[in-house]
Amino acid sequence: MADIFKFFKNNLSLNSSYLGVDIGTTSIKVVEVERGGKLPRVINYGFLESGGYLARANQALQTSTLKLFEKEVVEFLRLILREMKTRSTEAVASLPVFSAFTTVLDFPDMSPADIEKAIPFQAKQYVPVSLSEVALDWMKVGEFSDERGFKHIQVLMVSVPQEQIKKYQKIFKLAGLKLSALELESLSLSRIFGGDDPTPTVIVDIGSRSTNVAFLEQGQFRFNTQSDFAGASLTQALATGLGITSLRAEELKKERGINGVGPGFELSTIMLPFLDAIIGEVKNSIFKYQNQFPQARKIERLMLAGGGANLSGIETYFGKEFNFPIVKAAPFAQFECHPNMTPMLSELNPLMSVALGLALQRFKK
Repeated sequence: MADIFKFFKNNLSLNSSYLGVDIGTTSIKVVEVERGGKLPRVINYGFLESGGYLARANQALQTSTLKLFEKEVVEFLRLILREMKTRSTEAVASLPVFSAFTTVLDFPDMSPADIEKAIPFQAKQYVPVSLSEVALDWMKVGEFSDERGFKHIQVLMVSVPQEQIKKYQKIFKLAGLKLSALELESLSLSRIFGGDDPTPTVIVDIGSRSTNVAFLEQGQFRFNTQSDFAGASLTQALATGLGITSLRAEELKKERGINGVGPGFELSTIMLPFLDAIIGEVKNSIFKYQNQFPQARKIERLMLAGGGANLSGIETYFGKEFNFPIVKAAPFAQFECHPNMTPMLSELNPLMSVALGLALQRFKK
């Protein structure tokens, strides 16, 4: 399975640059990347957020109930492309984890061809709708020998509603783009943070409406879970606790974080229970991962990505709960960038992780 979790793939043009497009629940992130000297070169980027979601839940661009609001997304995408003045029209896009159904399957030792034939029969037991309504993909994520010495192969199976895929194709066509591939965002994260780095890693991608927890071993994606506790949970806690608007609460969250001293002390006490909930979900995910893959190496690093990773004080707070290093994502380190971008990289790094991972597939095999 060389092209794992790409639910369709058109023939690539010989464009000099490509777009990585990450459509989140409340924002759109776009990067334009071309071939550079030693590394791919970021020549353009854009980030656009729907501020309306802070006051009204129905202003989100998409939700964990699999609703994707096509009209709003097309408008946002056209706007960001116009402001960026992109050269390329060829795009690779991500699917959020909540758009897919994933499960780990156990097979006796068999060839990839035989697994390919067996997947649809196994899928009928797990996929909650007719297989004609979904696209199926899979990848080998592990192997082990049982107590009798028989070898088993572990396969991560992913199904995505065909309706969701068609929506993405329609959105990109209306926005004037050619959608050349669509892949699970966990794969984009594993490409940008795994690859040649063998460190067993858990990536905690904290978005606005959901948190994705992905596991890497030997640089390869193995497993992921998803939680509805995320950045908006902290914002709403502030708004309710202080009796202020959600917009003002978001501003305070970004300004003061959870440093817990001086004027930020009250903010911290309000937000920390919800941050604890995210940490609890991460711990549960690690427990599930270790049960699912008992022969996997112990986690040696936790990487924070997504907009929530920019919360001031979050690395230190996570560090009190885990016995391995906590690091903030730095995906731009794998690209050449204009020097003018340097002052902004600290904030941009976590935000653009998925978009950069998408674009990197055109340059890193």
